[in-house]
Amino acid sequence: MPPEVSHFRAPQITPLVQFSTTAASGSSPKFGRAARRMKFPGKTLLPVLVFILSCLSILRLLKIAITTSHSASPASALSSSLQQECSSPSECSEATSNEPEVSRPHKSSANATLLTPKEFKLLSNLITRKAPCNLLVFGLQSQYLNLSSINAGGVTLFLEDDPYKISEIKADSNGTRIYKVKHQAPAKKAYSLLKHARGNPACAPSTSLLQQSTCKLALRNLPKEIYQRKWDVVVVDGPIGDGPEAPGRMSTIYTASMLARVGRTTDVVVHDVHRTIEKWFSWEFLCEENLVSARGKFWNFRIPGQSNSTRFCSPETVRIE
Repeated sequence: MPPEVSHFRAPQITPLVQFSTTAASGSSPKFGRAARRMKFPGKTLLPVLVFILSCLSILRLLKIAITTSHSASPASALSSSLQQECSSPSECSEATSNEPEVSRPHKSSANATLLTPKEFKLLSNLITRKAPCNLLVFGLQSQYLNLSSINAGGVTLFLEDDPYKISEIKADSNGTRIYKVKHQAPAKKAYSLLKHARGNPACAPSTSLLQQSTCKLALRNLPKEIYQRKWDVVVVDGPIGDGPEAPGRMSTIYTASMLARVGRTTDVVVHDVHRTIEKWFSWEFLCEENLVSARGKFWNFRIPGQSNSTRFCSPETVRIE
């Protein structure tokens, strides 16, 4: 819920100075002449003074209102979002494929959140223990290319929706591939998508065919290789999800949880868990009971594979925040 904002009322100011409209009878001739030369008697100055003070009070109230509007909680925008128009990301992609692309400024390098040394150590240690392995990464950063060297002899796949990143970063290993994908659901749809997943049996973990799923969170338009392999490690650090209109990570977290459950025991690592969407969807689909380690903004979940459960999490561990 957005924070309550106190309402301010401008104080009513009563002038403390009383003006006299007549000069004292005992005043000196010099004072009398000065009084006759005055152009602004007391009755005229009083309304001017009140007007000036009223303007200052209005300006103060406007400043408070502007400051309050900027401090509103971003989480409140999620709960009032509209319903998802498309039944799946692939249908959204088909609906917009004929529309001309609108150019946008290059902002990936400015908005990308680099891993801290302890975050990268958590990830590199994980890959070192499992290498050679199948590593899937949602999101592309230059730091992640170092994982390809650690995972020598394994398969490392990157899924990225930003063409600028793809053009800047080139894979330098035969076992490393970069695929361009589309993420259509904006971050502002998070709340409605979460409600949809909770009430729709098609989103249950027992449904393993992602490409045929009718769940709105399922990514059905990924390269076929994604669905055919059993993944040892899945990293969720994309799409960018840094604003209400930007593509959010709701579908990538859900899809990562589904891919993890149909294979061997899989480690799913989610970045930026300080943000509301990443936290909500990690608790919902990866589960606190599976959390094995955390460093900085990284959470590492270990998902047991080949489960026939109809629930993602045990009832006693489901979080509602």
